[in-house]
Amino acid sequence: MKTLKDVKVGQRATVARLHGEGALKRRIMDMGITRGVEVLVRKVAPLGDPMELNVRGYELSLRKAEAERIEVV
Repeated sequence: MKTLKDVKVGQRATVARLHGEGALKRRIMDMGITRGVEVLVRKVAPLGDPMELNVRGYELSLRKAEAERIEVV
């Protein structure tokens, strides 16, 4: 299983599944990360957390702990 955390800078990935439940899953979905959406990893902070993503035409910062819950292809 490959997660969004494993995607390198400059690569694109398509969201396959969201793991987790409740408020965390709802928060991720509210940010626009849903099944089938394409995500581009633009930058990663010098210490590795957070990641900057391009999702649906806007920039989004996401913690590595949250990115681990997003399965991609």
